[in-house]
Amino acid sequence: MKIEVFTDVNSVARQAAALIAAEARAAVAARDRFDIAVSGGHTPWIMLSALAQEVIPWAKIRIAQVDERIVPAGHFDRNLTRLRGGLLDYAPLPSKQIYAMPVEAPDLEAAARQYAVTLTDLAGSPPVFDLIHLGLGLDGHTASLVPGDPILEISDADVGVTGVYQERRRMTLTYPILNRARRILWLVTGSEKIGMLGRLLKADTSIPAGRVNQARAVVFADRAAAKNVELGSKDHKGVEQLVGRA
Repeated sequence: MKIEVFTDVNSVARQAAALIAAEARAAVAARDRFDIAVSGGHTPWIMLSALAQEVIPWAKIRIAQVDERIVPAGHFDRNLTRLRGGLLDYAPLPSKQIYAMPVEAPDLEAAARQYAVTLTDLAGSPPVFDLIHLGLGLDGHTASLVPGDPILEISDADVGVTGVYQERRRMTLTYPILNRARRILWLVTGSEKIGMLGRLLKADTSIPAGRVNQARAVVFADRAAAKNVELGSKDHKGVEQLVGRA
């Protein structure tokens, strides 16, 4: 898995936006659409703001959620709140092209199944996203695939619902749909991620993030997170490091 290291969080976010824009233009040229799923987090919101400034065929872009907390509409903890705020206010993206997880439904398991149907209508059967953006938690989780949760063992559904994690249940994409993506873009920033980034790069399957397919993946990290990454080192055999500029 390739890793590209940039100076700081803002540089990571800008370069991620540029990569997504390039992938979008290529996908639209090839298939007349670009289907992307995005995660939440501080760096992704900066990325979305930068993406809104890119010249891309917005009418052909469809955006799904990787995961969402089970909280009311408009709540600050909702990824959707910031996703809409980061794009709809600044980019010519029709609101109907953001496909929100139905976390307000009374029956969450049924809602997860319905969202899986929505994704099939969006991205084919089985659904294949052009790009899925993922983050890396301090405990090794990604999406809302959290350590010790039964969601980790789902192999026959693309969307599921977790137990309580950090005071919230969540709806999340599962490994089958993540591992079908044409491209995975990891954003990893901050010195507190040093250890987990090393484990991700080694495909450590004892952490949830380590079970995501790395064949078509790239990591964009800042220097703080990638402090211990060394090109060609024994611990990161096969990892390519490209140091980018701010």
